[in-house]
Amino acid sequence: MNTEIQQVRNIGISAHIDSGKTTLTERILYFTKRIHRIHEVKGKDGVGATMDSMELEKERGITIASASTYCEWKNHEINIIDTPGHVDFTIEVERALRVLDGAVLVLCAVGGVQSQSITVDQQMKRYQVPCVAFINKCDRNGADPIRVIEQLKEKLNHNAVALQIPIGLESDFEGLVDLVSMKAIYFDGSFGENIRITEIPEHLRDFAEKKHEELIDAAALFSEDLTDAVLEEKDIPEKLIIEALRCGTLKRELTPVFMGSAYKNKGVQTLLDAVTLFLPSPLDVVNEALNLDRSEEKILLTGNPGDPLVALAFKLEDGQYGQLSYIRLYQGKLEKGDVVINSRSRQKVKIGRIVRMHADQMEEISRINAGYIGAFFGIECASGDTFTSPGLNVSMTSMYVPEPVISVAIKPSTIQSEHNMSKALNRFTKEDPTFRSYVNKETGETIISGMGELHLEIYLERMKREYNADIISGEPSVAYRETITCKSDFDYIHKKQTGGSGQYGRVAGYIEPISDEEYVFENKITGGAIPTQYIPACEKGFKSCLEKGPWMKYPVTGIRIVITDGASHSVDSSDMAFQATARGAFLQGYSKARPVLHEPIMKVVVETPGEFQGNVMGSLNQRRGIIIGSHDVGRMASIEAQVPLAEMFGYSTALRSMTQGKAQFTMEFSTYKQVPQNILDEIQKKNEKKVKNGS
Repeated sequence: MNTEIQQVRNIGISAHIDSGKTTLTERILYFTKRIHRIHEVKGKDGVGATMDSMELEKERGITIASASTYCEWKNHEINIIDTPGHVDFTIEVERALRVLDGAVLVLCAVGGVQSQSITVDQQMKRYQVPCVAFINKCDRNGADPIRVIEQLKEKLNHNAVALQIPIGLESDFEGLVDLVSMKAIYFDGSFGENIRITEIPEHLRDFAEKKHEELIDAAALFSEDLTDAVLEEKDIPEKLIIEALRCGTLKRELTPVFMGSAYKNKGVQTLLDAVTLFLPSPLDVVNEALNLDRSEEKILLTGNPGDPLVALAFKLEDGQYGQLSYIRLYQGKLEKGDVVINSRSRQKVKIGRIVRMHADQMEEISRINAGYIGAFFGIECASGDTFTSPGLNVSMTSMYVPEPVISVAIKPSTIQSEHNMSKALNRFTKEDPTFRSYVNKETGETIISGMGELHLEIYLERMKREYNADIISGEPSVAYRETITCKSDFDYIHKKQTGGSGQYGRVAGYIEPISDEEYVFENKITGGAIPTQYIPACEKGFKSCLEKGPWMKYPVTGIRIVITDGASHSVDSSDMAFQATARGAFLQGYSKARPVLHEPIMKVVVETPGEFQGNVMGSLNQRRGIIIGSHDVGRMASIEAQVPLAEMFGYSTALRSMTQGKAQFTMEFSTYKQVPQNILDEIQKKNEKKVKNGS
């Protein structure tokens, strides 16, 4: 059974926006005979790429939701997840990498390593995912794969090793030289389906020899046999080189680099070979779970189908037959009719339909084995839930979910729309942990929050199309935060006498700023000045003040609260009294701690033709941006800046008009920084106006 799992590859294709991920996936499906006709991402046939199954994806030519499919190549089964490039949909990449064993990092031969390639690389690092790199678009003007390999080393600290070099570039791109076998590979036929292997062209021989030696030197670090063969100057078998490269790749200490042009059907088959040769099978990866019976002690999962089940639901979708939950099995097997336990809710559930996904199509299957990705229907669960066999109480570690940075108030235009809107919000918040919705208690407005303007725009559009909900949205608002800048003491007594037993409590201590955590509560009381049973009530009272700061009514973060003394009364003290005391103590200390307002700062990267570089830099400066650097990539200039989110609304329209529609930008959350005084005054005026209008 395990030999079967050795032939499985669970891979993700992730990269910077517009580097050709979906086109590459489309070609992989064609060459592995999963589809019989190629459709383009922005194709004129009106079909759109197989993996972009949502109407919005086809219209915009972008990937919004990660899509799952599988295919077979040379007796290996490859499960592929195509992920979005837009940073607004970062959770899709995050959850895909959480369940994958390996990844293909796609880079553009012209653009090279761009800001978001760095983000994707950090996500791979977080989940320790080994990867191979594929330099796409070698047929485009300005393509320079050798420069991209240097960027991989410098910007991402990868030990990047070329396993191929191109034969010709730009419009003369004809094929590849395989540096392991030292042969030239050409892709003939109308779709590059016929592979022709010949000798290396004479003009490339010296360069290929040099690169071959570099490859052997890099691989020799991971194999003593290979080192011995090099020292003895023997003929080195290809198998030995491949084993050494695989060993380095699995340790994440070496990144094999392949190249080609997905659009021109060159280099796709050799990349598929690389996936089977260098990326891990489920058995090559260490997967751990937490034993909930033994204070979350880590246990190693075997990957054996004969052991008790451990599976992770990593993505949810609302389909026409109810909730569809994508799952990855780490151990055991799942069969139709099995009873399993959701380790979060401890509920027993019976598995009905099990399916395998191919983008938006599915096929019914009777079981899924360890190491595979599948989906089941009609079971209520949340993203990140662990399912186990009865009698096993373990949980997989959950994935990292970034906090939303932008909010919009929405309201339905009709009663029917209100009903449809609440259905849509229920579904979307369940499916996407970075999309939140809540009702503002004071204004009664429904607020939705997400990772960026595009993120919220897509969800509003989906509400309209999929739920027929006509919605009016307000101005976007920024997730400001309050914090304090100095240490401040408090000593507060709460006394209230109303017939019968009153309320009494005293809490003393201090609050101070901290930089690495949002909130810390410490109890340093000695001698029982406040009885132990009232300490949780104190913490609850303090915590209730953090949701809405006393100064500007924004959440308070970066604060440590320490209680050192207090007093209680044998009759008049209670949980309620100490909650009220803590609230009073917080207000007393906060007013003296010099509070300040922080705003989210975004990392913005603009790619623009060189002639507009000055205008773009000027526009970023006007928006309170700090230019971090700029470099030329062919005829394009890439400008990186840090800009407050509050200044970035409507920027895409401004950028298009400034550059005749030739520039594009990506934006992701970077950090929180203090708001300048003049901007603070404006925010205070706005808030006062709101309060007046509200009252």
